[in-house]
Amino acid sequence: MHGRSVSWLLGGVALLAAGTAAGAAEVNLYTTREPGLIKPLLDAYTAKSGVTVNTSFVEKGLAERVAAEGARAKADVLMTVDVGNLIELVDRDLAQPVRSPVLEAAVPAPLRDAEGRWFALSMRARVVYADKNLADLSAVPYEELADPKWKGKLCLRAGQHPYNTALIAHFLVKHGPEKTEAWLKGVKANLARKPAGGDRDVARDILAGTCSIGLGNSYYVGLMRSGKGGPEQETWGSAIKVVMPTFTGGGTHVNVSGAVVAKNAPNRDEAVKLLEYLVSDEAQGLYARGNFEYPVKAGAPVEPLLTALGPLKIDEVPVADIARNRKAASLLLDKVGFDN
Repeated sequence: MHGRSVSWLLGGVALLAAGTAAGAAEVNLYTTREPGLIKPLLDAYTAKSGVTVNTSFVEKGLAERVAAEGARAKADVLMTVDVGNLIELVDRDLAQPVRSPVLEAAVPAPLRDAEGRWFALSMRARVVYADKNLADLSAVPYEELADPKWKGKLCLRAGQHPYNTALIAHFLVKHGPEKTEAWLKGVKANLARKPAGGDRDVARDILAGTCSIGLGNSYYVGLMRSGKGGPEQETWGSAIKVVMPTFTGGGTHVNVSGAVVAKNAPNRDEAVKLLEYLVSDEAQGLYARGNFEYPVKAGAPVEPLLTALGPLKIDEVPVADIARNRKAASLLLDKVGFDN
């Protein structure tokens, strides 16, 4: 579930199921997640519970659509990628608080709203891709990416891309603006090429010898190595080793997909039950297998291609704090001319 566009599949916004027979339980889901990726979860939930999930795929403008519908909104659950989008739903008063022992036990505190207005459902980690021939590279703190020993050896996608602004915002929370600015200057000085392309291009360029290390999201490793992206990408994925970086004295940076119960949910109780199912071992395992993402629930099954990357210890900084520092991170990127 990576937020990629599939407008050809559903024409941008479509209703997969219009309703149920009178008296039958149902729940209405609006989602920016690709229908093909979440369908297995929803089918499993319906088979288990007998509840019909009416799904609308909203490619863009989820908050705008729900806000426009107002009290007439049919949505019970709003599902999206990126903590910033979840917080936007809260800030626009489109979510309602939920108190659920099931959700609170399954989702670690840094990955949910303190007032129960949003909950993470899956994670992706920002990891280091590295040349397989680099010796003694078992750990790379994020701070070390600015070390001059990597001068001319680092590849990244654009600094202003949300994957990177989130990491830089996390650095800001950890270290403050002065140290973050100095770090960005050091990282920029180490670049082997202008920040561009995507995470998979970082793996490609490492294979080509353009650079020795770079940053990429963990799920792209699964996509490449599984062959889902085609034989060329499988070659890229096989050509790199992956190091699970951490902040010095902390953990690894992650972003999330997640969901909220809509403020005007007509089927509120069913909405909460659906969210509780989505953090069950069964559903978390389906997330992992289908999307190469990490489950948020401890002990839930992890896709073997991700297990092979080593243990993931998430940093304790709440992802909400990271999201609220993104603007400041973006301004610092401009200040140092990172993408120029």
